[in-house]
Amino acid sequence: MAVPKQKQSHARTAKRRAQHKAARPTVNECPQCHSPRIPHRVCGTCGYYDGRVVVAPKSSTDF
Repeated sequence: MAVPKQKQSHARTAKRRAQHKAARPTVNECPQCHSPRIPHRVCGTCGYYDGRVVVAPKSSTDF
């Protein structure tokens, strides 16, 4: 069975683990209402996607 010949140093381990970080989410501006939104998703504020209404936006009086 294959076994490491020597112990891996802390520096090598830390260099490998340095790549395991959370990616910052990409945020674009909605062309309709100019609020921040995630790309390729419906805008949560106005309900537009690709220039047309996909989801009717909720008003503050709807329950």
